[in-house]
Amino acid sequence: MRVVTFGELMLRLAPQGYLRFLQEPSFQATFGGGEANVAVSLANFGVDTAFVTKLPKNDIAEAAIRELNGFGVNTANIARGGERIGIYYLEKGASMRPSKVIYDRAHSAISEAGAQDFDWDKIFDGVEWFHFTGITPALSDGVADITLSALKAAKSRNIKVSCDLNYRKKLWSKQKANEVMTELMPYVDVLIANEGDADDVFGIKPQNSDVENGKINREGYVQVAKQLVDKFGFKAVAITLRESISANDNNWGAMLYTESEAHFSKTYQVRIVDRVGGGDSFGAGLIYAMLSGYGAQDTVEFAVAASALKHTVEGDYNRVSVQEVEQLKGGNASGRVQR
Repeated sequence: MRVVTFGELMLRLAPQGYLRFLQEPSFQATFGGGEANVAVSLANFGVDTAFVTKLPKNDIAEAAIRELNGFGVNTANIARGGERIGIYYLEKGASMRPSKVIYDRAHSAISEAGAQDFDWDKIFDGVEWFHFTGITPALSDGVADITLSALKAAKSRNIKVSCDLNYRKKLWSKQKANEVMTELMPYVDVLIANEGDADDVFGIKPQNSDVENGKINREGYVQVAKQLVDKFGFKAVAITLRESISANDNNWGAMLYTESEAHFSKTYQVRIVDRVGGGDSFGAGLIYAMLSGYGAQDTVEFAVAASALKHTVEGDYNRVSVQEVEQLKGGNASGRVQR
């Protein structure tokens, strides 16, 4: 394996299109979850990728595993047991009506996992990169301990580690997030965050930015990245920059800070089909580009292009290829029919 991701895989239930919850009595059932989304993106890019979690022994979990296998994601080290797979309900927003997410994930199999469920010596054999998000240690104190054990095992093998902060206020408080993530950060090489994560988790925020009204101060985010590097010693910090015009229209870009230099991507005007998984697709693009030896500017451009495309794809998973990302990165953003 080259890349391993670790986290929760959930069943996603959503009304068709832009219907509100129970506006009609049916939901579309798919799967998703931060680290699984990254694994699928990387597999679509041709990277040898494995996803690690714990799932119950039932038909829904089997369907989730079969789907991951269909994308080429290795699932051999998924632990089995527990009572249930987590669920989240998604209502897609439109115009000034925001999207809504309702979680039903308490007592999921992964949240009640124990250290004995994961043999990190076996899981990390031949691995170059390990990725997790802040969602995973937020699931329970036990999973936070498992994540720390995984990070120690990864660092003992000189495996590169990336983390997407992904603060979720419905899972834990800012104080708890700060306490736990501060302990994990010394093992992380590449940190990924959005406009608000560094503030929510570490109290570090940009000056003179108002993302709700579409105002981003670039220099403010450079200072945020510098403070994060100074505090934790990261080799790189990537910050996605989303200017929300409405639920349907966003300006989307990012900054990569590495070796004391900031690299800003071009900004895409995105008409959103499905924004869930947008940050995960950015993380996957970043990992792919870094593993492939791209320079810093090309790395952030590839990651942003990959994520811009994800916003046009239904579901959590980013179903695009390296060629499609490179075409957009190269300037082909017209959306004209390809024959």
